[in-house]
Amino acid sequence: MNLIVLLVVGGVLGWLASIVMRTDAQQGIFLNVVVGIVGALLAGLLITPMIGGASITDGSFSATSLLISFLGAVVLLAIVNLVRRGSVR
Repeated sequence: MNLIVLLVVGGVLGWLASIVMRTDAQQGIFLNVVVGIVGALLAGLLITPMIGGASITDGSFSATSLLISFLGAVVLLAIVNLVRRGSVR
């Protein structure tokens, strides 16, 4: 059950991050889910230990963990745009 919730929340966070970075038209639902989950993982591994708290991958769906996961997805999209186009946007 936790995996399904993680996929849904990761998809929503990835979709919101793609809207913020204006890459929504270039990627589909699957890539939105992948970006959301990978961004959540990166943020959970790198940012959460620095500020304290639990990550979304631990099953904590607090406002802080959701915001950190969203920021991780945005940063991941910025890195992908930088590699693809040479500019963040």
